Amino acid sequence: MDMHRVTATETILRGGLVLTPDQGLKQADVVIDADRIIEIVPRANYAGARMIDVEHCLVLPGIVDVHGDAFERNIMPRPKTMFPLDMAMLETDRQLAANGITTAYHGITFSWEPGLRSLEQAQLIITAIDSVERELLVDNRIHVRWETFAIDEAPAVIELFRRAKKPALAFNDHTSSSLSGGRMESKLRGSADRAMLDMETYHALLQERRDRVDEIPNAICVMANIAREHGIAMLSHDDTTPGMRKEFRDMGVKISEFPMNWETAAEATNHKDPVVFGAPNVVRGGSHNGAISAEEAVRRGQCTILATDYYYPAPLLAAFQLASKGALSLEAAWNLVSSAPASAMRLDDRGTIEIGKRADIIVVPKTSTRPIATFVGGRLVYQTI
Repeated sequence: MDMHRVTATETILRGGLVLTPDQGLKQADVVIDADRIIEIVPRANYAGARMIDVEHCLVLPGIVDVHGDAFERNIMPRPKTMFPLDMAMLETDRQLAANGITTAYHGITFSWEPGLRSLEQAQLIITAIDSVERELLVDNRIHVRWETFAIDEAPAVIELFRRAKKPALAFNDHTSSSLSGGRMESKLRGSADRAMLDMETYHALLQERRDRVDEIPNAICVMANIAREHGIAMLSHDDTTPGMRKEFRDMGVKISEFPMNWETAAEATNHKDPVVFGAPNVVRGGSHNGAISAEEAVRRGQCTILATDYYYPAPLLAAFQLASKGALSLEAAWNLVSSAPASAMRLDDRGTIEIGKRADIIVVPKTSTRPIATFVGGRLVYQTI
């Protein structure tokens, strides 16, 4: 029997069924020292160490969420009703930890609109995250959702590329469909509420965007070039055609986020582009807005990443649901929420349980789909045991 003599500074997760990248699920002890995994062994010597018995549990890599905007409901839980941003982000952080999400990219929109998704509000949210960073339980990061019609806001987006924790950058265009009449009135009303405007004022502001349509292609190209120079992971949001996906790929925008049809999803996967779908789509058995089925995309091999989108419990639940329905093995399903998103975001230090990786780990009883413990960088941040 292999033995590892641990020190008093180390923590052992004892006897769990550990998901490893090379051997799948296997019974083992995971030894953590500081923020790293230092051993995965059949049995360790426990003298002097902190030992946590997880014998009847799965020991899984922490979830890496590439796109989540559920935090907006902690900021504005009712239309035109705002709460302090530091309070909202601390509450969001605790929800993430409780749902096994150890790295979270918050989808913060930089738009031409006023209100919740304005440039000013985006900057305030980021400032709030930075101001409470020492109190945060999980690794909170930024997913910049740049509305491509927000040309005047582009310099502020580019400035974020210098952050020590590099943001992700998504190219969003919800403006064209609004200008063409392609968005339902209820969607427009929701946008007006977020902007804290009445419908007449919002429509007038929207029409001002029409005069800048010709500027958009060059603005996208410039943004992509600068982001690529800074090593930023880039996503195109709601790709509508294979041609659109190809255009973005040619600019270095490798990740396809929520492709709108099967042809576009196939274009992405045929070129080995990471493809993101919403985990709530899987959990609910379909999209809330009529988009294509994420579960079917998984079965077709046209989904490589599942994101929280608007509901933090969804990734964990989706992975277990896909496994229980036979769509994928648990190992393959879990990759959709851990190793694949970590790779797409260029976070090589996490996403799997391996020696030398960050100890971002969650513990889930074999008879449950809820975490009982979450470790982030070796620190126990959530516990119900």
